[in-house]
Amino acid sequence: MLPQALTDVIDALGMLPGVGPRTAERYAYYLFRSNEKITENIAGALDKLHSGVKSCPVTFALVDASEELSPFYTDPERDKTTVLVVEEPLDIYAIEQTKGFRGTYHVLGGAISPIDGITPDQLHIAELVQRVEDDNVQEVIIATNPSVEGESTALLLEKVLHGKKPELKLTRLARGLPLGVDLSYADQITLSAALENRTKL
Repeated sequence: MLPQALTDVIDALGMLPGVGPRTAERYAYYLFRSNEKITENIAGALDKLHSGVKSCPVTFALVDASEELSPFYTDPERDKTTVLVVEEPLDIYAIEQTKGFRGTYHVLGGAISPIDGITPDQLHIAELVQRVEDDNVQEVIIATNPSVEGESTALLLEKVLHGKKPELKLTRLARGLPLGVDLSYADQITLSAALENRTKL
């Protein structure tokens, strides 16, 4: 039997997604063998996680607890009339790394998934509709994931937003085959999107 303190760490690490029992054991043993300062830093960071991070009440992006609104919204150089909609907060940072978008963001907080019990009223759709009105939004870019859930969510957003503001420009991120991927490895959704979004040579 392992010491109780080590077992507790293994059990705690095993709660993380994608971390099985063997991986949790390796992580726990590594932490035990490493410099005590490393475990102290990790413990300290985790202790401040919930108290130091909150969601922006407008964009639902993650912000420091000391901030009222997200810098993605308050930055005067960003175009509030263009809103890019994503499923999760971390999706924002993938877009930001391109350095090609200067509008604002809106985080839905997931995608419609009846199997997982996620219904439209649990997403930040009503708040998006309110933003479209309050900020006189001219374009909404839907950037949900290319999955069944993402597609269902995108279709609902299109219906709701056009119902509230018919003249609103609604666009989607272009989708298709990534470079270096063989056709035989591409899934049906990706292939369908590639066919639909084919370009003239």
